[in-house]
Amino acid sequence: MIRPLPDIMLEPLVRAGLMEDLGRGGDLTTDATLGDETLSAHAVLSARQAGVVAGLDLARLAFTLMDPAIVFEVAAPDGTHVTPGQVIASVRGPARGILSGERVALNFLSHLCGIATATAQVVAAVQPYGTKVSCTRKTLPGMRAIQKYAVRAGGGSNHRFGLDDAILIKDNHLAIAGGIRPALTRARAVAGHLVSIELEVDTLEQLAEGLEVGGVDVFLLDNMPPEQLRRAVAMIDHRAIAEASGGVTPDNAAAIAATGVDLVSMGWLTHSVRAMDIGLDYQP
Repeated sequence: MIRPLPDIMLEPLVRAGLMEDLGRGGDLTTDATLGDETLSAHAVLSARQAGVVAGLDLARLAFTLMDPAIVFEVAAPDGTHVTPGQVIASVRGPARGILSGERVALNFLSHLCGIATATAQVVAAVQPYGTKVSCTRKTLPGMRAIQKYAVRAGGGSNHRFGLDDAILIKDNHLAIAGGIRPALTRARAVAGHLVSIELEVDTLEQLAEGLEVGGVDVFLLDNMPPEQLRRAVAMIDHRAIAEASGGVTPDNAAAIAATGVDLVSMGWLTHSVRAMDIGLDYQP
């Protein structure tokens, strides 16, 4: 089971979503149509398509922040593969809070389940080759932690979380720094013993230079076709991690993994996935 993120990390996101929805006047529709403030309701969150669950804690908070008397019970924990019609969780308690929190809960849950589902599909496709699947920093501002969490829920792994937890030397760094040798030399001089150095290369010539200079923990093989990737993997020869990136999609991930790379990283997992269809169905 995937380790959940603590509520202290999630509450600010959920509170912001609820405040955006409630605006200046609160839930006008619920206030106008529910005459009895003591009404209770029971509803279930159900999968309307097959997928992988992620984001239940955000859904729970969307309801319990509206009303702490609401009881949220999980039926299929994060990381669970579900089928159409399967109940993911149930919600019981004050009807006003359930109605007002419904959309924020579904927005978070549907989006993160979509990421987890897409990740699981790619993980399954590359599994025969022993290749890992990773996301990137191409995430929505403010939502990186939960989007990367959803990737883990789908069986993937995380690339760096920000600019401060690894050194990744890309093409623009090389252009401004004066090339691979000066960039790597400076990076090695300042990198702490726990900081990895990754070098992005577009050609086999750049890869050869990076291997010659040394000190690279990971080579990011950018937008290389499969045959070029095979040659790059042979050149690296287990001296560093070989990561394929750039234009990786579910359609070509298996072919890329077959070249022998250790890792495929995909911005697609967080910036282009489709939300999973999940409904909140009220029970009589």
